[in-house]
Amino acid sequence: MSGSTGRTGTGGWGIGQGEGAAARLRRRFPTCRSLQRRTRWRVPRFAYDFVAGGVGDGAPNVAHNRAAMDAVRIVPRYGIDVSRVDISVRLFGRDYAMPVGVAPMGNTGLLWPRADAILAAAAQKARIPYCSSTVANVAIEELARIAPDVFWFQLYGLPGDDHRLSFDLIARAERAGAHALLLTVDVPVRQKRVQDVANGLSVPFRWRPRTVLDIAASPRWAIEVLRHGQPRFANFRKYLGESASTAELAAFVYNNVTSGLTWEVMARIRDAWPRALILKGPLHPEDAERAIAIGFDGLLVTNHGGRQLDAAPASIDVLPAIVAQARGRATVLLDGSVQSGLDVARALALGAAGTLAGRAFLWSVGALGEAGGDHAAASFREEISGVFAQIGARSVEEAGRATVLHPNAVRFAAAAPAAAPRREPVEAG
Repeated sequence: MSGSTGRTGTGGWGIGQGEGAAARLRRRFPTCRSLQRRTRWRVPRFAYDFVAGGVGDGAPNVAHNRAAMDAVRIVPRYGIDVSRVDISVRLFGRDYAMPVGVAPMGNTGLLWPRADAILAAAAQKARIPYCSSTVANVAIEELARIAPDVFWFQLYGLPGDDHRLSFDLIARAERAGAHALLLTVDVPVRQKRVQDVANGLSVPFRWRPRTVLDIAASPRWAIEVLRHGQPRFANFRKYLGESASTAELAAFVYNNVTSGLTWEVMARIRDAWPRALILKGPLHPEDAERAIAIGFDGLLVTNHGGRQLDAAPASIDVLPAIVAQARGRATVLLDGSVQSGLDVARALALGAAGTLAGRAFLWSVGALGEAGGDHAAASFREEISGVFAQIGARSVEEAGRATVLHPNAVRFAAAAPAAAPRREPVEAG
């Protein structure tokens, strides 16, 4: 692989050449947490809570994900020449500059207008995967034009009319050039997110006194919303008409979009989709095994950021079991509280081939607007390179062989192998 090999350190930030804009941002916002604090100050409370919260009371599973990640320790090795570290990775037949990408996130325009487009542009520039959500606020076709070399698409099911619209979305993603398709299976029903209920969150906004005060306290956010309009579920304008209102689009999503993806439907999608197919959400080895038998090329281990089941195990704690079950027959990725280069290295050391991060990228956009996507990517690049060097790993492959202490790993009874895959894994086109 080329383009990602270089000396470790702070290259790309302008250090030692006078403090430019990127270096100033690095100094002011050196961590995901610092960006999150800035976002909380900069956007309305209802928008911040929508991103920060989880299912139920909103805090327990989100906090559990973070605590589980922090519990993973890497034993460093020394005496190795780490003057040059290569953090590039090959996933589904394509080369990427780092083993982290932008996870699919719905309705990101609530936190910052056109956040989808900002992150897609940053991912294209950084050469990392960008995965658009079914319920993004920018349409598949536009995001694919912004990020043609790194574009992935995530599908929620629309079970009505035997998934007619599900398959139309898949066809649109294929025509747009998506290199991978992620099928989300962990949203069989909608879940109550108490913070959103308490805030009276809705799209379009309900102009209650509390909402007005929230917006008035966030003038920069309000100006951006006036420029771009309230967030709309852009992928569904095709089905309701270009003149469909924000309220009509939101009602359509609420009434039609769930997971709705049974194993039978997923087998049909496997037959229809010619490129890399990834199951998003398996937390049990038996589900992983069944996906492999259908012919999935990848497994994205995630508990939906703590937004679906408050009692679900942390993604990082079930990762080794899913890797063991896959036995190299599918590429395993991790999504869940990936906030730094250290978290990326933790996932790689536990067997993941790469990671996706959601809130870490979105907090950066909320804090910095247009500059946020590039800042988050640069931060991951610096941190991954630095952690690799510190643990004595000169490549993703060597990071995958690091010694790990993982006290909270979940152990399952061995799942019986399913039938042989229905097809050979494909490389992304």
